[in-house]
Amino acid sequence: MIVIGGGSAGYAAARTARDSGADVAIVDPGPLGGLCILRGCMPTKTILRSAEVAALMRRAGEFGFAPVEVRSRLGAIVDRKNTLVREFADYRIQQLRDPAFTLYESAARFISPQLIQAGSRHLTARSFILATGSIPRDVPIPGLREAGYLTSDELLDVREQPDSLIVLGGGPVGLELGQFFSRIGTRVTLLQRSLHVLSHLDDDIGSTLEQALREDGMEVLTGVSLLRASGGGRAKTVEFLHQGETKSVTGAEMLQALGRRPNIDGLQLGAAGVKVDEDRVVVDGTLRTSQPHIFAVGDVTNLYDIVHIAIQQGELAGFNACHPHGPPKEFDDRLVTEVIFTDPQVAVVGLSEKACRARGVPYLTASYPFADHGKAMVLGSTRGFVKLLAAPETGRLLGAAVVGPEAGELIHELIAVMYYHGTVQDLVRMPHYHPTLAEILTYPAESLAEQVRRA
Repeated sequence: MIVIGGGSAGYAAARTARDSGADVAIVDPGPLGGLCILRGCMPTKTILRSAEVAALMRRAGEFGFAPVEVRSRLGAIVDRKNTLVREFADYRIQQLRDPAFTLYESAARFISPQLIQAGSRHLTARSFILATGSIPRDVPIPGLREAGYLTSDELLDVREQPDSLIVLGGGPVGLELGQFFSRIGTRVTLLQRSLHVLSHLDDDIGSTLEQALREDGMEVLTGVSLLRASGGGRAKTVEFLHQGETKSVTGAEMLQALGRRPNIDGLQLGAAGVKVDEDRVVVDGTLRTSQPHIFAVGDVTNLYDIVHIAIQQGELAGFNACHPHGPPKEFDDRLVTEVIFTDPQVAVVGLSEKACRARGVPYLTASYPFADHGKAMVLGSTRGFVKLLAAPETGRLLGAAVVGPEAGELIHELIAVMYYHGTVQDLVRMPHYHPTLAEILTYPAESLAEQVRRA
């Protein structure tokens, strides 16, 4: 087997195939480590922790301490991030260079469905797994390239704090990085084309987060049409249409966070006979492409840009590639989970209300606010809510959303219940320690259990 790409998805595929007895080569041009470690999950969560500390220090008076003047040192924050990322990356590189694999540190391109070129070498294998990840998407906004912008890849290495920042896009990347810079003292304006940030989720999630960000001092404008960009250097201007009026905003830096696209440049997938649809590699439920011996996993499929799902896909594809004559494993999207590490955090699992309506799935829903929850009040973290969705006849948990403190941790209790096809009645019966944040899950569960009894 040849795995093209040594990030989280690629390494998971290679490890699974090796454990199944395959002779595995990994082809990656570097830098080794993958998006999650180098430019995604780990570096962003490291700097967000610094912003959380700064925000809490500014609230010292609420908790009985003398007010604290917080002055950020962006260079020191970046240094801490780099130290941790290097440690994470070194461990991954050690795994990739394990003698159990053959590692080729070069780009790969297909010459035929069975043959690739990796540097000066020609390599062939019984099966291939594409795991080349994603890159920032170019967007056709007049003047944007000339004005100059940063992507999330580049913004993570900025050491001189800008006094103002324009963020284009209200998805997870734009929101997390926008709030980070706002909390360390940069004036941030976020422009979102949809009516709410996080437009792929339910509207109540986006509106709740928008309100929190505005209360923290960010300017968040939604429902905008981006017209053009101009300027350059330390004065970049974006013109846009908002509520029927043409407006503009100027900032020292601009973050283009309008999405990423599968990284397939240079692979020559046409030579391999692999079907591509709008840059994404098309796969079936077993992660096979249009060529039965070629699989694709992670961001390159453009199904989910979430690392733990990429790892699951890598393991599944690695297994299927090594067992061509057995019943294949299929990816199950029932427990798809997403966490956005803003403050308040956002975490979702399973079906949303939008998804239920689109698929014609009947559901009951109930929610409960953190503002009325004792432990949240003690912590001073009362923004947000918990929402559960359940099947009307049985109470089986269909999905959930948590917007609030430690949402990324709280969602895992709901994942566990859903993993075992549990119900809201199960949530009610399970003991919950008092006082804890997790207790809040029982309140909408009680409401739904009562609705199910009446149904």
